[in-house]
Amino acid sequence: MPGLIQSIERSSAVLRLLAAGRLRVKEIADALDLPKSTAHSILRTLEHVGFVEQDTRTARYRLGRGLLELGEDGLDLNELRGRALNWADALAARGGEEVRIGALRDGHVVVVHHVFRPDDSVQSLDTGHLLPPHATALGKVLLAYNAPAVEVAVRAGLEAYTRRTLTLPRDLARSLTETRERGWSLSVEEWEAGRAGIAAPVRSFGGLVVGAIGVSGPVERLCDTRRQARPALVEHVTATARAITRDLAGS
Repeated sequence: MPGLIQSIERSSAVLRLLAAGRLRVKEIADALDLPKSTAHSILRTLEHVGFVEQDTRTARYRLGRGLLELGEDGLDLNELRGRALNWADALAARGGEEVRIGALRDGHVVVVHHVFRPDDSVQSLDTGHLLPPHATALGKVLLAYNAPAVEVAVRAGLEAYTRRTLTLPRDLARSLTETRERGWSLSVEEWEAGRAGIAAPVRSFGGLVVGAIGVSGPVERLCDTRRQARPALVEHVTATARAITRDLAGS
């Protein structure tokens, strides 16, 4: 049997103490018979992930908003959009394609932010639109790291949008495994004929996937003659996703 992780036991004990009231570092250390430095490190980590908050006036700690958000759908969409705005603009400029940032909500991918392709073509804003998770690069990235969401999608029925849409659960599972193995997803004419998408995960504390960012455009621009993603675009997308992840995890 694997051993227990002491740091998690101690963190749990700290949270249980704070559930009863606001406490200073020394009071927590005394209650758990811990060195003050150890108690402080635990509190700083819990504060970093939003599970505790410190009152700057009294120096006492209390339970944080992050605990209340555990039953919600993840990171606040406004925060995700705010952290990713500049990175999305830069990705559109470097890649020459339109950029979308998405997150899972109620069985769909909601477009949190949309940057137009940097040319003079007529385009429509997609912010707020809902996309099918099983048929888009953004959606497949989000499903790849969220098993319950996959079950929801399969139960709802994998609707066919084109002849290339993955409508069988085993085919979708194979595609999601490939997405996890390489760290990004490719969708070629699965949602719209003639169009492709490349996307990568955006992570928060502890590696939790809270969103995805990707480019989309005509197949011939995003893919080579073998319908494989162009390496330069993959690098642009994955580098941008890593940059947003650094901002979120460090915030």
